[in-house]
Amino acid sequence: MGKSDGFLEYKRGLSPKRPVKERLKDYKEIAPPLFGDEILKQGARCMDCGIPFCHALGCPVSNLIPEWNDAVYRGQWHEAYERLSLTNNLPEVTGRVCPAPCETACTLAINQAPVTIEQIELAIIEKAFAEGWVKPQPPAKETGKKIAVVGSGPAGLASAQQLRRAGHTVTLFEKSSRIGGLLRFGIPDFKLEKWVLDRRIEQMKAEGVRFEVNVDVGVSISAEELKKNYDGILLTMGAGAPRDLKVPGRELSGVHFAMDFLTLSNKAVSGEIKPEQLISAKGKTVLVIGGGDTGSDCVGTSNRQGAKKVYQFEILPKPQEWKEPWNPSWPNWPLILRTSTSHEEGCERDWAITTKEIKGKDGKVREVHCARVEWARDKASGQYSMKEIPGSEFFLQVDLVLLAMGFVHVEHSKLLTDLGVQFDPRGNIKTDGNYMSSVPGVFAAGDTVRGASLVVWAINQGRQAAQAVDTYLKA
Repeated sequence: MGKSDGFLEYKRGLSPKRPVKERLKDYKEIAPPLFGDEILKQGARCMDCGIPFCHALGCPVSNLIPEWNDAVYRGQWHEAYERLSLTNNLPEVTGRVCPAPCETACTLAINQAPVTIEQIELAIIEKAFAEGWVKPQPPAKETGKKIAVVGSGPAGLASAQQLRRAGHTVTLFEKSSRIGGLLRFGIPDFKLEKWVLDRRIEQMKAEGVRFEVNVDVGVSISAEELKKNYDGILLTMGAGAPRDLKVPGRELSGVHFAMDFLTLSNKAVSGEIKPEQLISAKGKTVLVIGGGDTGSDCVGTSNRQGAKKVYQFEILPKPQEWKEPWNPSWPNWPLILRTSTSHEEGCERDWAITTKEIKGKDGKVREVHCARVEWARDKASGQYSMKEIPGSEFFLQVDLVLLAMGFVHVEHSKLLTDLGVQFDPRGNIKTDGNYMSSVPGVFAAGDTVRGASLVVWAINQGRQAAQAVDTYLKA
């Protein structure tokens, strides 16, 4: 715990965000890490709550949260870093982009604002990098076993590092031009600057992880070659198949998947492509369809590109507003309205809207035909269904439509077809409960198995899958 009465003495404090007008001019982080006396006070707010739900139920990687909270309060930063690094390979990422389910589970959140766990986590790892405590940890002994990890998102990075530290020869394959998966190409820099990834990748290189980019495994390297040359294969490609909008006019120029828009934007920010190669929102009226994190990222990116107006429509009803400092109880917590930093920067949001048709001129999108819907629950089945409200149709003049409606499952690529792995009813790779697919020696983890989820869940599954692969190879 922190200070015995810290939760009574100190209030929850967050790092101040940069002003909207300032941050819209660049892609730098919106809020810097919190340091100094303020972060010590936040550590002091951690309670001696008996059962630390933040650790036991709220954190997928089982971070030892009360232990490093207490260490931060006492100024024992190296001890805090050692406790943090036991459970999480990428705390500098989760400290920036995780929705912090640990804070949801915080006992203090029953009737007060929860401990700022995420900001404490970020402060610990940034302090550790600044002090030079984060060093390569190469294995003491080589096993002689070779493992191919396919996909360099959070599950791939975490699993590759764990497997290398266990003494295996690890090659991490990525079909894109640089390592990081959606961390690099999907999440905008204003949420996660890419030097954060590069710093960790350099550590992994020093540990002996081999990185291969621009390799479309299954095409550049066949599945048969992979099985022949490696003792184990771990699939961590994520859930890359986006949910499409099947309405008339979908084929018009100016209608794009959100990830195509964000990927090109991130490449332009890094200098990998020229600005004229963007899917640009400059001077345009933009409609983002989909109300999740990806949609929010499209809003923030559109505003930074100089959009004239940004709308965001969601097909589900508007969530309930929650203005108390503490968290509502389950099952209400996931159903409350959340306003992101991107929304704060300028966006007109609306809910319970379905898109019926996209219309254009000269092959380019010009108008979206929408209608309002209402949702009702069937008493017998318990399932919700929607129906269009008669007379609620309306038209919206737009120049750019971004489809951010989530992802359905892993892409059913040639690699997966040639390997012969089985899929579950949702289209994800089916595993045996210990990350082994239907093909012996072929494992899968992260969104590839779970479906689109949180970064912290991907890290958790990457670590667990690495342990499963290690056990399999040593049997």
